[in-house]
Parts: sequence; C-alpha cells; structure tokens
Amino acid sequence: QVLLAESGGGLVQAGGSLRLSCAASGRTFSNYNMAWFRQAPGKEREFVARISASGYTRLYTDSVKGRFTISRDNAKNTVDLQMNSLKPEDTAVYYCAGAMTVSVTGSQYKYWGQGTQVTVSS
Repeated sequence: QVLLAESGGGLVQAGGSLRLSCAASGRTFSNYNMAWFRQAPGKEREFVARISASGYTRLYTDSVKGRFTISRDNAKNTVDLQMNSLKPEDTAVYYCAGAMTVSVTGSQYKYWGQGTQVTVSS
C-alpha cells in the first residue's frame, strides 16, 4: 500500500516556474515507478513524465521536454516535478501516480494522489 500526497501547485504567470512534490507513505516506495499526469478542464487525463524505481530512466511527453524535470529521492519517499517556462496550456490538475510496471498509461498505475492545481496566467 502506498499513499501519495501532492503539494506545490498554485498560480503563476506564463514563463514562471513551479515545483510540485509528491510525498509517499509506505516502506516500498523505492520499488515503484512513479509518474506525473495532468488533467485540464474538459480534457482527458494525460501523461506528463515518469521516472523508474531506481531513478535512472526518465520519460517526458513531447510538450514538456526541455521545460519539466522529474526527480525522486527514495530516502525521503518523494518524487518532484520541476516546471520551468510555464505556459497557459500547462494549466491543469497535476497528479502523481505509482505503479510496479513501466508505463505512460494511467490505467496501469495503481496508486494516485489527490491532485494539485496548477494555473498559468497569460
């Protein structure tokens, strides 16, 4: 069992930065591949970034490459998403998720946080 809780969302102007953090409970956090997804109003949930259990492998959706960085600290049971050069189209609720499998598909992730709102004004 892994419980996830996101923090760090907020309102920022276009071009600004935010750092999201996801705190996980449970002793087996280091066994899980972790990811960030987002869902904008009226749109389907979409994959943003994922990081392997070891932290060595990372993958990003094309729209955030070069702007977002996913990282994790298995000693602290946290996974972060550093978001730079934010755009209005990045506005969404951001969720962290955990899975034993390596996937970009939300249905493959067993554990989810409650989400944190990110709003980017133009």
